[in-house]
Amino acid sequence: MKRMLFIYNPRAGKGLLRPKLSDIIDIFVKAGYEVVVYPTQAYRDAYKKILGYNAEEYDLVVCSGGDGTIDEVVTGMMHRSARTPVGYIPTGTTNDFANSLHIPKGLLKAADNAVNGERFPCDVGKFNDDIFVYVAAFGIFTDVSYETKQEVKNILGHLAYVLEGTKRLFNVPSYSIRVEHDGEVIEDEFIFGMVTNSRSVGGFRSMIGKQVVFDDGLFEVTLIRKPANPIALQEIIAALLIEQVDTKHMYTFKTGHITFKSLEEIPWTLDGEFGGEHDEVVIDNLNKQLEIMVPGEHFDKLQLGTE
Repeated sequence: MKRMLFIYNPRAGKGLLRPKLSDIIDIFVKAGYEVVVYPTQAYRDAYKKILGYNAEEYDLVVCSGGDGTIDEVVTGMMHRSARTPVGYIPTGTTNDFANSLHIPKGLLKAADNAVNGERFPCDVGKFNDDIFVYVAAFGIFTDVSYETKQEVKNILGHLAYVLEGTKRLFNVPSYSIRVEHDGEVIEDEFIFGMVTNSRSVGGFRSMIGKQVVFDDGLFEVTLIRKPANPIALQEIIAALLIEQVDTKHMYTFKTGHITFKSLEEIPWTLDGEFGGEHDEVVIDNLNKQLEIMVPGEHFDKLQLGTE
């Protein structure tokens, strides 16, 4: 009989998983799995659990929670020498990564996909000595997700991020950064930057760029320059609201390797969690290093970068 490790965060989202837990485990068992269930007890608990199991113990790891849970599981998996395919049941607030991979929103459908979907070899990000699943970012708004209280997220959902973020519009910090990628050097003042492998971040879609391919070895990079005046700031905000790239104020490109260097240490966020403060960051694309379960009907689309 196949064996599964099922890790879930009982506090994620609105606690939606709890009343469905029995039905979800039933789906797993019907798919031929003996299931070991582990509710996380604290921050980084999922990471430690993933790091510690023996390679022969499990044929599949399924996790349920928000961005923090999937980040911990994938980070732990990337730090292992022997890796196991991952299924994901999203119960977080925005679930950008799951939505990008067409993982079903319904808990029972997502559970079915976790055991009956196809293994998709997905890119993952290496951030200095750390790992991120779908976004590494700095600047305005990026601390919103880890500073917004969970209770507020549960009540307001995505609106909580927007409300928290608007407080910063009148005091926008900027950072002087040297960016190096593919033989090109950019030196500028930036208020925001992100390196992504997702079709949306924080619910915003078109800022990422077109034709996002999840196994091509490339990230999508968006850098927003410091506005020279209030009108420029308004233009940037307008572009964010209508989800369009403003080439006057933004750099956008794809790369598999990028370096950020600054005189001061800059706070970063990795998948919505605090990623530390750094004056030098090296990001590499770990091409096809994570096997994640996706619906079979979307497998080819994910490779081609079509919706």
